[in-house]
Amino acid sequence: MRNQIVKYTAKLISDGSALFGQIAFAAQDDVMISDGDPTLAALSEEVLSRLNCLALATAVPSLPFAYFLIRRSAGHVHDIVPRDTETRTFLHDIPIVRTDELGVDPALTIATLLGNRKGIVVEGVGIIAAGALTVEQAYINWSSVFHSTYIKYLEDLLENGFMLPGEQAAFDHFRTSLAPLSSDNLEFRSGPFAEKNIILEEIVRVGRYTVQRHLVDSFFGNISYSNGNLIYISQTASSLDELSGCIDPVPFENCSTVGITASSELVAHRSIFETTGCQAILHGHPRFAVVMSMLCSEKETCAVTDCWKDCIKVRTLGETPVVAGEIGAGGIARNVPPVIGNTGSAIVYGHGIFSIGMTDFRATFQGMVDVENWCRAEYFRRFDEKHVHKPKPEAVATNS
Repeated sequence: MRNQIVKYTAKLISDGSALFGQIAFAAQDDVMISDGDPTLAALSEEVLSRLNCLALATAVPSLPFAYFLIRRSAGHVHDIVPRDTETRTFLHDIPIVRTDELGVDPALTIATLLGNRKGIVVEGVGIIAAGALTVEQAYINWSSVFHSTYIKYLEDLLENGFMLPGEQAAFDHFRTSLAPLSSDNLEFRSGPFAEKNIILEEIVRVGRYTVQRHLVDSFFGNISYSNGNLIYISQTASSLDELSGCIDPVPFENCSTVGITASSELVAHRSIFETTGCQAILHGHPRFAVVMSMLCSEKETCAVTDCWKDCIKVRTLGETPVVAGEIGAGGIARNVPPVIGNTGSAIVYGHGIFSIGMTDFRATFQGMVDVENWCRAEYFRRFDEKHVHKPKPEAVATNS
């Protein structure tokens, strides 16, 4: 158990999602154990002792976005409701607690909220998330809340601009610290691949790259390769940087039940293979692509309310098509395959990027990087256009 705490503390640091030295985990083993920042660890133990779960993750996020969301909300608002797919599917909403709402027994207040949700945001404390059965689940839920609050804040900021003291300085620092994503110094085998061991090794390698280059959070995303007879696809709920032993070979013809543990996007992957003739597929949740996918100029006049599943239009971001659709065997499996072949990538509303490679993962990975870099640039362009007021040019003096 302690080894798991050490492992997922290190992952929060390598993810860049939590501040070094301000992370703590607690877990119920034969006895209560905890590790990390002493204050956060003590709080985690006290909260966990009041919950019917195994583990708790408490950490200060590396960005103040979650705190800003609390301070930007009205006093009667007690939850955050991001529109991204992961929140809708797994979190539903994210309870928020202001400092003055913790009461005389903060652990009880926090435990009461966590009894009904996977994660919460507590002003001045951080993100706190529970794991029902494992430390890993606590990490996953913490990372999911970080992802969703990041998305929600950027979406709200683009809509409404700065509202708080210090907000612009924090955003400017965040913006200037973002280095462009790239595939530099990464090695990819040249395909096509026929041998099972080569396919598995390459999927494991590219999955790890996807996490290392921050193209996914939590355990989001999936990856697959088809050699014509089998689809090798990551298992559902598997972490892309730990895919060894978590890749299912599924008959291409869908004549077997061996795909029961495969990614929930198996049907979409199979349809993309059939429609495009590609052999490699990567699906990730880069944050700016998720934000940009939910922006629509027609939202004020459109009659569709559940845009994420009912919109029938194909929009574009740059040259990349954007479609709606439910995960699993729903709309994604119908809507992505017809549009992805033209550019090699497609964005799903609130759900991230699908990218393909005809024989290997080099173009697949680069396609995702290129789309996310474009979405970053376009986000900041729109923000500047809407909220950065350039001084009017001085009148040119003329001789009378």
